[in-house]
Amino acid sequence: MDEVDGIFLSGGHGTCVDFPDGLADLVSEVYAKGKIVAAVCHGPVGLVKAKDGDDSIVKGKKVTGFSDAEEAAVGLTDKVEYTPEKKLRELGGEYSNGDPWTSHAVRDGRLITGQNPQSSVKTAELMLEALA
Repeated sequence: MDEVDGIFLSGGHGTCVDFPDGLADLVSEVYAKGKIVAAVCHGPVGLVKAKDGDDSIVKGKKVTGFSDAEEAAVGLTDKVEYTPEKKLRELGGEYSNGDPWTSHAVRDGRLITGQNPQSSVKTAELMLEALA
């Protein structure tokens, strides 16, 4: 993992199936090595099983992801096992969000998250700041 400076998890509803189990070890390892972890929209579901030591990687950290209001607006709340907002809160993340479809991204140390597709640029900018 020494060859990367960070990892950026993009969004999309497919991540709800692929990311939680498929990326947990990778995200945990990247973070444990002191690298940057960023995720946007539904990408934060890749943080769900990731760890920071014995705790969830999001526990006690400022986070965001696709909001429940946005999930309801696209009519897919019943198509996903859990929403990013609900799960991040359950894991002890300090979840915040902006108005639906507006840019909102937060950085808490080496963990960076963005709310929705409109937040992609801001999330990337925060990652670049963290890498500088």
